Amino acid sequence: TMNVEHEISLLVEEIRRLGTKNADGQVSVKFGVLFADEKCANLFEALVGTLKAAKRRKIVTYHGELLLQGVHDNVDIMLLQD
Repeated sequence: TMNVEHEISLLVEEIRRLGTKNADGQVSVKFGVLFADEKCANLFEALVGTLKAAKRRKIVTYHGELLLQGVHDNVDIMLLQD
């Protein structure tokens, strides 16, 4: 089985690595950037599933329910916890 907590902690690390801080000091990254990143592609079997799990736990937030590559490349994924 997949360790969801571990996957989420890896996701947080990758968002920090690839993202940028806004004026409020919150880190965000575009879904397309995350999806296209080679390291992320190798790390996450189901990036979208991990994002949904992280959103349910209020660790990240983004608009919409399901993120699709191409369609949602410009959606910001915002880190809520540091």
